[in-house]
Amino acid sequence: MTTSKKSTSVQQVEPDEKEPTSVAGLVLENRLGYALRRAQLSVFKHFNEAMQEYEIRPAQFSSLVVIEGYPGITQTNLAKILDIDPPRIVSLINNLEERGLALRVRCKRDRRSHGIFLSKKGEALTEQLKELAEQSDINATQALSEIERRQLLSLLVKIYAADTIEE
Repeated sequence: MTTSKKSTSVQQVEPDEKEPTSVAGLVLENRLGYALRRAQLSVFKHFNEAMQEYEIRPAQFSSLVVIEGYPGITQTNLAKILDIDPPRIVSLINNLEERGLALRVRCKRDRRSHGIFLSKKGEALTEQLKELAEQSDINATQALSEIERRQLLSLLVKIYAADTIEE
């Protein structure tokens, strides 16, 4: 029985050499998942800096925008749209309620479920946050032209939209 040994290239660093600072030359450089994650970290860094004053995280912002677009949405549907686990969405909505940004209202048709609405404070804040988010996106993608930014967004939507169609 013959065993073949896989050859792997290992870069050794001498103690007096400079530590590596990138993945240049490694397989990660050509992996979509790695590039998406690194881009996400950069975009979220800009987003978190922009929203710091308001103590808003990405999932909270997304929830506010969806609730604004679909007043009366149920928490089950909100969780599905944003692909957030139901227990996590409950906590998120509780937080928005505690901050006076959203409220639950019992549905007339089905008294067991509640629709979620933005409060006046939530509506006003969501308008401000949308402007900050847009500027944050522009800052995070400043290395791209406007055409490249729109093209990147279009391609990313195409990837995740294909997943939602299959479900």
